Amino acid sequence: MSELPQIHWTEDGAERSAQWRSEAGLPPPRRVVVADDTTSADTAYRLACEGTALLWRGDFQNARQMLQAMARRTERKPKKKSRPGHKHASESPTEAFHQHRLAQSQRARTLGMLLLPFDADHTVPLRRAPDVAQACEQVYGNAGEPYVASMRELLGMIGAYEWRRKGVEIPALGARIHPWYGVFSPVRGEYVDLVANAPLPTKALAFDIGAGTGVLSAVLARRGVKRVVATDQDPRALACARENIEQLGVSGQVEVLEADLFPAGRAPLIVCNPPWVPARPSSPVERAVYDPDSVMLRGFLDGLAAHLEPGGEGWLLLSDLAEHLGLRSREQLLGWIEAAGLQVLGRTDIRPRHPRATDAADALHAARSAEVTSLWRLGAR
Repeated sequence: MSELPQIHWTEDGAERSAQWRSEAGLPPPRRVVVADDTTSADTAYRLACEGTALLWRGDFQNARQMLQAMARRTERKPKKKSRPGHKHASESPTEAFHQHRLAQSQRARTLGMLLLPFDADHTVPLRRAPDVAQACEQVYGNAGEPYVASMRELLGMIGAYEWRRKGVEIPALGARIHPWYGVFSPVRGEYVDLVANAPLPTKALAFDIGAGTGVLSAVLARRGVKRVVATDQDPRALACARENIEQLGVSGQVEVLEADLFPAGRAPLIVCNPPWVPARPSSPVERAVYDPDSVMLRGFLDGLAAHLEPGGEGWLLLSDLAEHLGLRSREQLLGWIEAAGLQVLGRTDIRPRHPRATDAADALHAARSAEVTSLWRLGAR
């Protein structure tokens, strides 16, 4: 593992430093001040907006409340002066998406400025601090020496630790999938249901490209596919998939391999659920949602024909949200399919069931309310 960067600050008149940890790969803040229970939320928010980080030395639970107070301040929308001939309602879906992503990025940057100290054993040396050692170790591994990380990242790790411990109920499996930190959780069950219900062209062999938690491999195995080869590039996803496959008792049918998209050979069924939105991810877990320039989608399409057995099917699981946001057109997708020497054999659609689809207050409500997730059945021409 490469050497971690150092974060520097002044405390009690002395220069201090520690290792800096950021799963999002952010550099250590250049300006750091010490904050505690006497620091007001307005002061903390102002400093954070200015790019100054706050290293917390007060009560842990007060730090949590401080983060909540800062979050509320990020949600206050400034009043906009209307310009002649300008109508906010005329904002295009693409503009709304980019504004939404910009606001998300600014919010994450601001809230990430509240920092916590950690001892070498992942203990947080603050009053009323919970035991977070296991949650931190699952993400960071052994620390070895004291470090500093953002409280927002810690809360994300605690949440991920609970997700992994409790698991996510998958009705198509009649069991739970346990996602790891940074591996996309299969909470949107519609794409799982599509794979669980589509007529199988074979039960001999299937490839699962970009396996993630291994949920689709497990579904195929439970449906009677004798051998499934699951691939991924991310070390956490590979370990997560192997653990889930083992716990579900289908390790005799499913082999998990590290590969850039396809394993060697051909298969009569190849399944892929690539990231659905062609945009840049800002955190590890977003890599399962955002695919810059549709690199994975196009890589799957371009390589599919060469890895399908004669008469085989490629199942592409894809939401059309990007189309409603103006980030990719249906014509563009069909053009990529044709250019890859493929043909559409059929398509099954399903409406999303997640809460955002019906939330009129969501910034992207117009696109989300029209979204459809599809299983595209593709074959070589």
